[in-house]
Amino acid sequence: MERSAPPFLCFAQVSKYYGSTRAVAGVSLDIAQGEFVALVGASGSGKSTLLKTVNRLVEPDEGRVSLDGSDVASIPAPRLRHGIGYVFQGIGLFSHMRVGENIALVPRLEGERLSSDRIAELLELVELDPDMAKRYPDELSGGQRQRVGVARALAGNPRLLLMDEPFGALDPITRDSLGARVKRLHGELGLTTVMVTHDMAEALLLADRVLVMDAGRIVADATPAQLLAGGGGDVAQALVAVPRDQARALAEMS
Repeated sequence: MERSAPPFLCFAQVSKYYGSTRAVAGVSLDIAQGEFVALVGASGSGKSTLLKTVNRLVEPDEGRVSLDGSDVASIPAPRLRHGIGYVFQGIGLFSHMRVGENIALVPRLEGERLSSDRIAELLELVELDPDMAKRYPDELSGGQRQRVGVARALAGNPRLLLMDEPFGALDPITRDSLGARVKRLHGELGLTTVMVTHDMAEALLLADRVLVMDAGRIVADATPAQLLAGGGGDVAQALVAVPRDQARALAEMS
């Protein structure tokens, strides 16, 4: 009998403590290649901590995380992170470096030089003018800087894209536009994407699968359709109620 392939990303009884606080509490979870997964929960629920165990920005105290069948703890961190794109709310662009230099930074640290054509291609992927490669981050809007952050995350041709509240500091119009572009790139580039957000509406609109965290545990694992139909339990439905109530209030105003 042919054995099935292991999950692309696997968490096995992963726990993380900060002093006496258990931030992640024995999470076991499989994510298939090609999925777009949203981790949703209130502040302090453990979602960002769990995400960061994948690229070893956080080392779990118990359990293991495996990527494509290999324990991430056994892979040197620089080599591990070369295959993982990481986008976070703070963006982290270097103000003294031009946009093109920021995009090329991680490959350069690994001894790889990105051509100007490749940098232009990456900027076009996130719907920015290639001429922006010559500008400094302070010359860009917040939305443009975050698009550069996405381009930088894609510079190493990653198979896995991790996003930690990537759109939280953006205005609603820019947030929706960039979210839609990331969703399209997920499909076009064949990525596996895991996104942390506190915004249930964002999770429902972008993800194929929504994981709800509470007190360090996964308390719901459902599709957007299942959540909108009332599934996932009380914690999940409390989060779904927010965009649902907002939509109802807007409808009553019209």
